[in-house]
Amino acid sequence: MTNDTLQASREWWSQRWLDLLDSYRFKKRLERARNYSRQGNVLSIDFKGAKVLARVQGSEAEPYKVSLSLDAFSDQEWGYVIETMSHKSIFAAKLLAGEMPQNIEEVFTSNGLSLFPFTLGDVHGKCSCPDKAVPCKHIGAVYYQLGDRFSEDPFVLFQLRGRTREQIISDLRHLRNTKNLEKADEKPLTREITEIQQTEPEHQYSLKLENFWQYHEPLESSLVVISPSVSETVLEVLGTIPLAKDEENLVISSAGDVTMNYLQTVYKDVSQKAFLAAMNVGG
Repeated sequence: MTNDTLQASREWWSQRWLDLLDSYRFKKRLERARNYSRQGNVLSIDFKGAKVLARVQGSEAEPYKVSLSLDAFSDQEWGYVIETMSHKSIFAAKLLAGEMPQNIEEVFTSNGLSLFPFTLGDVHGKCSCPDKAVPCKHIGAVYYQLGDRFSEDPFVLFQLRGRTREQIISDLRHLRNTKNLEKADEKPLTREITEIQQTEPEHQYSLKLENFWQYHEPLESSLVVISPSVSETVLEVLGTIPLAKDEENLVISSAGDVTMNYLQTVYKDVSQKAFLAAMNVGG
């Protein structure tokens, strides 16, 4: 697989992280770091708070110890970020679906912060190897591995800035619940009772079919996940469509399969468009 193919297959936030390392001017050291990452020399990667702790097998029998971190945001800074993020439910929906919102950086820049490091100097790396260069090939290997971790779980990048997935979702849920309670307090219960009493009796319990499927209350965005269907489709459950056969109009045995393939293509296209339409709805 070529580098261009690899870049095309990576998520944009993962590629953004790797582009910073690829800007490093010592290309030979960078190539050795990439080989270490691909060949399995990174034995383990663990998180201790916002710091990454890793073990990388080098030329010595004992693996080298590597630590890597970014400057974590303060509780107050994260409070501003969560507040801004809560204004658009699409952020929570996409993150819960394992996708980094394309304009997520706006949430941080609007609060004077940057989610991604600007330069390699913003990435604090240490290694127990004798090489004094930073990043050495062992730190570089861990850096590459983190790029793959970001593709699998975008919350890893947030953890480097000081917040875990559980903390972010909990903060969002708490903030949304607080706002919903404040909205509920704006309309006193006595006013609701008065409005009900003023309703004409003959219409009080009437059912309006045109409004039956409408829901006007705000959804709890942190509990809503929009993702493509991965279960069996209706077509798969029904199986091949049995087409009629007669002597005058013989239907070849593969006609049913051709029809199913066509319907599956249509089904997939409609599903993708529905998913994209849902993702483009602002909160």
